Amino acid sequence: MTLRGRLTTAFLAVVLGPVLLGALFVGVTVATVNSDRADERLDHAATTVRTAIGAVCRQLQATADAVAVLSAGDRAAAARQLVARGLASEITGQTDPGWRDCSDPSGGVDAISAGSTAADGTRVVAALRLDAGFVDRLAASSGADVLLLAHDGADATAVRSAQALGPRGASTGTVRRLPTGPGQPLPLAVTVTEDDPRGLYALMTMGVLAVAAGAVLVARWLARSTTRPLAELARAADRVAGGELNTRVPLTRDDELGRLAGAFNRMTRELQAYVQALTASRDQLRGHLAILGDTLSSTHDLHRILQVILQTALSATGARAGLVLLIDPKDGRLVARCAEGLTGRWDVPEQELPRLRVPLGQGVLGAVAATGEPRRGACGPDGGTVDEPACLTYVAVPICPPANPDESDLPPAPLGVLALYDRLGSDEFDDDDLFTLRTFAGQAGVAVHNVRVHEEAQRLSLTDPLTGLWNYRCLRDSLRREIERANRFGRMLTVLVLDLDHFKDVNDTYGHAAGDAVLGEFARRLRVGLREVDAAFRQGGEEFVVLLPETDAYGGAIVAERLGAAIRDIPVPIDGRRVDAATGRMVDRIPISVSIGVAVYPEHGAGAQQVLDAADDALYAAKHAGRDTYRLAEVVSQPVPDGNLGQAGTPLGGPQPPRQSRGR
Repeated sequence: MTLRGRLTTAFLAVVLGPVLLGALFVGVTVATVNSDRADERLDHAATTVRTAIGAVCRQLQATADAVAVLSAGDRAAAARQLVARGLASEITGQTDPGWRDCSDPSGGVDAISAGSTAADGTRVVAALRLDAGFVDRLAASSGADVLLLAHDGADATAVRSAQALGPRGASTGTVRRLPTGPGQPLPLAVTVTEDDPRGLYALMTMGVLAVAAGAVLVARWLARSTTRPLAELARAADRVAGGELNTRVPLTRDDELGRLAGAFNRMTRELQAYVQALTASRDQLRGHLAILGDTLSSTHDLHRILQVILQTALSATGARAGLVLLIDPKDGRLVARCAEGLTGRWDVPEQELPRLRVPLGQGVLGAVAATGEPRRGACGPDGGTVDEPACLTYVAVPICPPANPDESDLPPAPLGVLALYDRLGSDEFDDDDLFTLRTFAGQAGVAVHNVRVHEEAQRLSLTDPLTGLWNYRCLRDSLRREIERANRFGRMLTVLVLDLDHFKDVNDTYGHAAGDAVLGEFARRLRVGLREVDAAFRQGGEEFVVLLPETDAYGGAIVAERLGAAIRDIPVPIDGRRVDAATGRMVDRIPISVSIGVAVYPEHGAGAQQVLDAADDALYAAKHAGRDTYRLAEVVSQPVPDGNLGQAGTPLGGPQPPRQSRGR
């Protein structure tokens, strides 16, 4: 059953139930009252009839007594006068068998009589004949129908005396038979007509039907007016469930249903606003993730990766400012790498951020980096305890590299700290912000780890693991790049090719470990004797190459002489004492020397390979000159394009770059 049917049924039950019960109660009450009234009227009529019959009997007795006290001669005249006056129908000296004596109710019912005995013993009987007029007078006095029965045993409801009833005829009602006795000699039946309630019942039935019809109409209207808004709400809810969030319900009522419709409209508006906000947030997050993905894909630019991670974290948490610091492996302190929205001493240009450092273990940032535990809270407007950024609230999480499953179960040491300050629109950062920031810190840790691994791999691919100098692969790229730069800007480039003298004897005499120590010390002295813009390479074995940008032949000769002296003057110490095979003595230092070939671009070659070959030829010239010296390459009369390492010099027949007189 529908809600409308249930409401209609309930309303009809509530309305028609009392109406029907009331009608039933009224009908029963009317019937009861009618019966009680009939009984009362019947009692009254019976009493009245008894009283009237008793009065008639006393009247007849008085008449008979009055005649009996007279003399015999006067009795006839007195009897006639009394009959004329209507006190009796007949006064005689004897009783007729059809008469019924008042004191002895027996005999017929033609008349009632009463007798008296005179002084002379004569019997005087006064009789009153019973006719229709007598019965009518009794009925008129009692207000009921009076039936004169034929004999004492006659049925009062079926037997009537035609003479007694006369023109009144039959009447429906309650009948009561009056018993005979002294003072009540006549067999009478008193009938009281009851009120017919059928008209009242018909009227009540019509009223109940009218009320029922009205109740049905009212119930249908009430159920319809109640369920229609609910049906509209249900249809609107279905549309909202189908995605139509702009659905609204018309407000046409001020009752509870109207308030429900208003609440539904507010709910849909809020839901639509929430969905729009979520959609915008999703689109924004997609944009940030796209930027973050594009940035993470270019793992070589660590600074850009950290900037994107910081900006995305600020946007995702609604923070005012943020900071990324990484631990410097050299001094073990946190170094600022990128920042957004900071004030005070932390508001510096990007190139000056590395000057801002925080010791490990001090302040909030130092404690997070030292313990690896995130922190969040509030601090004063002047910032932290060790000149940290000024803020009201903060949240800081460690930047940790991804865990290595091959290592121990201990968490990896933090690489840095990601911190946000002053969340907009809220007092403090909550757990959701902490979770979000830890997610971005994890991405930053992966990025930093990948960049460092890449840098290390790149360094290993371009450096010699024994000496730490650049290897031959890096030499090819660097020499070509420097030749191109010198050619573009009209500069000179000096190339030194160095070779340790008698290095094979070192390995044979002192062993390869001593030879490795000599190579390492030789590389160290090379780095010490060069400028920052110069580059040293291990070409292979005991042969090395040095590039001197913007240096002419004179400057190259000075550098070659200085390096030769640095190698020659101080013997190389070795681990442990070893036996010199030639002398048989124990030694802990090995004297070494170096031969150097010097070539200058473009004076000694038009391309990278030509310059390198010229320096190599000069090296062999130094070797032939007795070693432990340097030689300058011979001038090339006609430049030849380089075909091995890439053409970087001036083409054949092209303009020659100007010579530089600048030395070292």
